[in-house]
This record gives sequence, C-alpha cells and structure tokens, in this order.
Amino acid sequence: MTLNLFDQFNIPQLFNITLLPAIMLLPMMMLQIKTCRFKKPRLTTLYNWFIKMMMKTTMSKASPLGQKWAPVMTATLLLLIMLNTTGLLPYTYTPTTQLSMTLALAIPLWTATVLTGARNYPTRSVAHLLPEGTPTLLVPILILIETASLLIRPVALGVRLMANLTAGHLLLQLISTATLATLAITPITSIFLAALLVLLTTLEMAVAMIQAYVFTLLVSLYLQENS
Repeated sequence: MTLNLFDQFNIPQLFNITLLPAIMLLPMMMLQIKTCRFKKPRLTTLYNWFIKMMMKTTMSKASPLGQKWAPVMTATLLLLIMLNTTGLLPYTYTPTTQLSMTLALAIPLWTATVLTGARNYPTRSVAHLLPEGTPTLLVPILILIETASLLIRPVALGVRLMANLTAGHLLLQLISTATLATLAITPITSIFLAALLVLLTTLEMAVAMIQAYVFTLLVSLYLQENS
C-alpha cells in the first residue's frame, strides 16, 4: 500500500524511455507564437494582461535594476503554474514534486540575486550580515547566524514548493483510494468521499497556482534586498 501510494511520484516511462521531457514540453506547446496580424489573438491578449498584473504585484517596489528581471520572473511564474497544474490531469506527472527539480529552479535564481547585490552594492550586501548596533561580543555569532539564514533560503524555496504539492497529491491519492474501496460496501460514504475529492481537487488546483506565485514573490523580495 505504501509503495503504491508513492508510485505516483516516479517518473513515467514508456518502453524504458523516460517521458519527463515530453511532459515538461507539453505546457510550452500551449503558448502561441507571434503572428503578423493587426490584432492579437485573444489568448495572447490574455497572457499579456496576466503578465502585467503579476508584475505589478511582484515587481512594483523593485528598483530600475530589478525591473530588468521582469521577463525572467514572468517566465518562471508561468512555467511553475503550468507544471503544477498539468500534473493534476489524469495519467500525468508533476515534475515539481521532485526536490531536484525545485532546487534546480531555486538555487540559480537565488544565486543570481545575491551576485547582483554583491556586484552593484557590495557594501550594503555585506552590511546585511550584521545588524546595526550589535554588541561586539555578539558580532561573530550574529554573522554566522545571518550567513546560515542566507544560505538556507534556496533550500526553503525548493522544499516549500515540493512539500506543498507532494502533500496535496498524497491526500488526493488517499481520498480516491478510499472512494473506490467503499464503493461496494457503503455507497453513501463513497458518494460523500467523491464529492470531497472534487472539492480537494479544486483546492489543489488553487494551491498549485498559489505556490507558483509565492515562489516568484519570494525571489522578487530577495531581489529587492540586493538591488
């Protein structure tokens, strides 16, 4: 039972060929390319409106240097939304439930924000490691604590995204298994569990989009501290 429960997090294969690249390319195929029309398609207009609204909320307080990150943040947000929500479809796979995938996104983005601050504002970046007015005896300890808290940020980004999505998928798996198990014994309970499963699926869809937004928002906050 335990093995079957966690089998959903295994990378699917067909004829011993991993399907992960095809799954990750599927959301990208939904995007439309630019055309020579005088009027943009409705889907393209919707994407542009969505990008503008999200950038107003995540990059509104960023400096002119941070505003240059808008295309990167937009691409990250749309990628995470599509990967998180695509995994809720039947017979699909969610790459962001793998810690290696989330860390591969979190570590480079966090490193780029730190390097941006160290390059453009080296004094201010170092000053973040020591609060103003710290007693002399506590200086080494606080520097170590602040350094540890700084280095733990990419791990927290990756683990937060992975843990929330994994917990949601496990809960859906448990409820769906209980629904099938009680179908022949107590149909009323099975109907109740099926309704609960629909509600949880809707909630998980919202969680998938919210976690993508939280990931992007935290990266933008780290960027604001270093720009």
